[in-house]
Order: sequence, then structure tokens, then C-alpha cells
Amino acid sequence: MFRRREAVPFSFVAEADRFRSNVTPPPRERTTLSELAARSLVGFAVLAGLAGSLLVGLPALAPDQSSSHSQQTEAAPGH
Repeated sequence: MFRRREAVPFSFVAEADRFRSNVTPPPRERTTLSELAARSLVGFAVLAGLAGSLLVGLPALAPDQSSSHSQQTEAAPGH
């Protein structure tokens, strides 16, 4: 039927936390001027888009004063 797998000894599990690789990763490449300019332009475009959508959307969020006065009605006195 099913075969049981061998149990992992506890010493092996404890050594796994202390294991260090002796392979050093390759050095990171330096960012070129064109890549830096492209990243800053993309960031500027995202910020400009957020600011523009906020400016366009603010009038829709503001309470409309003219429509609230026209919808108010006076109650008939004495009834």
C-alpha cells in the first residue's frame, strides 16, 4: 500500500537555519542615465495623473448648493 517516508532528523532541521552559501551573487549593474530619466518620467506621469484625476473629480464630490435650496419646501402651517 503506502510506504512511510523516513523521518527527518532534528539535527538536520536545526542546521538548515545556519546554512550559508559560499556562492556570491553577481554584482548589481549600475543604473544608466537613460534608465534613471525613464523611471523619473514614469513617476512624474503617475503623479500627474493622480493629481489631474483629483482636480477633475473634486467638483463632483463638492456639495451642490443651488440644488439643495431649490428642493426645500415649507410645511403648511396649522395642519
